[in-house]
Amino acid sequence: MDVLSDAVTAMRTGQPHSGRVHRPTPFGTRHPSVAAAGFHIILQGSCWLFPPAGAPVALGVGDVAFLPRGAAHGLADSLSTPLVDAPTSLADIPPGEDDSQNDDGSAAATVMLCGAYLLDPSRAHPLLEDLPELIHLPARVGHHQGLRAAIDLLGGELEHPRPGGDAMLSALLDVLLLHILRAWFDEQSAHGVATGWAAALHDPAVAAGLRAIHGAPSRPWTVAELASQAGLSRAAFARRFAALVGQPPQTYLTWWRMTLAARMLRDSDAPLATVARKVGYTSEFAFAHAFKREYGSAPGGFRRSTPGERI
Repeated sequence: MDVLSDAVTAMRTGQPHSGRVHRPTPFGTRHPSVAAAGFHIILQGSCWLFPPAGAPVALGVGDVAFLPRGAAHGLADSLSTPLVDAPTSLADIPPGEDDSQNDDGSAAATVMLCGAYLLDPSRAHPLLEDLPELIHLPARVGHHQGLRAAIDLLGGELEHPRPGGDAMLSALLDVLLLHILRAWFDEQSAHGVATGWAAALHDPAVAAGLRAIHGAPSRPWTVAELASQAGLSRAAFARRFAALVGQPPQTYLTWWRMTLAARMLRDSDAPLATVARKVGYTSEFAFAHAFKREYGSAPGGFRRSTPGERI
């Protein structure tokens, strides 16, 4: 199973939003923090992004700016343009949000793809929490070709809507998100600065252990069995896993099982016994005890207090 896909699925909720945004010159917008992972991709022109901390970041054509936790930020055509509150939240941006021309009738200087993925903080996977507040992926010839292809497809779909567009946009936005994350983790590894989850995904032994857990979360894994999957001794695997993932293997296994259980309780009407079995518990009592320890609520109470979309 794909750990990166599982991490995204665990936290995503609702439908993502995206649109082509035209910015006449001058422009300066201030975006508040949102419970969403937001992105800006420059299609034409250039601008400056003002992160919540640190120096402004220059964005050019093809650059991707990704804010994994929806941090407050600003965008402007120059460093001297004052910022005003954005009229539309990144969490609900419609296509073609702004005027496409300057006051004098000339074409807008900057065109961007902007949008957001709605998140549920209660399902936050540590892989996503490990990301910085801002990920900047500069456009470079020959790099991240899959990401470039996803941007081209999404931009074309938004510029020229066609039948089936709603389904196409949703799928393309999912593809875009995964390519952004792939590109970031690959960049960290290629430059030798990968730590935490970026290093874990590129460490053959730890990645093998994670794939085993995510591929069969209901299996009664022991550390020795996971170590065997990774080709290491039990002690060496446990040390490496804890150092990179931030949790011992069995702690992470339990956490992931409870995350899956919470999602099933929220999004389905499956009986508690079925949920327990799917996450590796033959005893409903043992499952309820483990779930309450993790969430502070019994499974039934959690389901009643957090109604989701029933499937």
